[in-house]
Amino acid sequence: MSNGLPAREALSILFAHVAYRMGDRFKVRGSNIKFTEVRTREEYEAAIPNADVVLVSGMWRNDLLPKANKLRFIQSISAGVDQYDKDALRAKGVRLASAQGSNERAVAEHAIALILAMSRQLHLGRDNQHAKLWRGMIGDLSKREDELGGKTLVIVGMGRIGSRLATLARAFDMHVIGTKRDPSKGAAAAHEVVADGKLLDVLPRADYVALTCPLTPQTEKLISEAALKAMKPSSFLINVARGKVVDEPALIAALNAGQIAGAGIDVTVEEPLAATSPLWTMPQVLVTPHTAGETRKYEDNVLDLLMENLDRLYRGETNLKNQIV
Repeated sequence: MSNGLPAREALSILFAHVAYRMGDRFKVRGSNIKFTEVRTREEYEAAIPNADVVLVSGMWRNDLLPKANKLRFIQSISAGVDQYDKDALRAKGVRLASAQGSNERAVAEHAIALILAMSRQLHLGRDNQHAKLWRGMIGDLSKREDELGGKTLVIVGMGRIGSRLATLARAFDMHVIGTKRDPSKGAAAAHEVVADGKLLDVLPRADYVALTCPLTPQTEKLISEAALKAMKPSSFLINVARGKVVDEPALIAALNAGQIAGAGIDVTVEEPLAATSPLWTMPQVLVTPHTAGETRKYEDNVLDLLMENLDRLYRGETNLKNQIV
């Protein structure tokens, strides 16, 4: 036994996700470790008392922790871990690791895709396609498609995703300004880096603002009414972080007032986004349903983390890869 886990041949892993094919990909590895895969909240609640290890993200429920008496390790399927009660996990002796890094390329590529969509007006082109409208040439320069070369991108959060996005943006000849807690640690691929507290100072320079930061008490509603007012009327907001990083009513108001030109958002405060939300029908907004991190390799990327961390636990090591608790 190591760190409270039974021997490998007695280990029981629970995969809990509504769509991801963790079980299928795990079988391919031929580990002979027992596992259960569930797709619904009801199945999850029934299965968690028998699980030593859980792979989960959105299906996680802190209120079920008292029933999880065998649980010793959670490998989060997502990079974000704001859904977990870390203090409760510590009190119960349950370890937690994130999936940070498993989707850095995918999320950065999604962010640059949203930036390109805003620049080339692909969202408006799709609307015109549905309306069977062949749009004519545009004389008004302010309403035409644009080029990214020479434009300024402010990346809020220069972690792995933000750093990767900076590299992609530079390939399009954009000027990149990053924000991070400690600018002295370097700018990575950004041309400039400033402290988090200097965000309002650099927002007026931005043509695009991309959010790639984690959700923390410090970043919740970071893009506030004041931040949106600091942005140029011609600028765009790109959110591949978490919905709560943005004050959503303030964003809707800013879009309605023309304070910013548009937004490409992969995340919203409440998910799924309510059918009554104005964001669905705003022509200057492109919404994707929290799919930035999804790729055909995602399951294998997360399972690589799981197996690495199980090996560490069985070796009696203290530190996990992407350790949170």
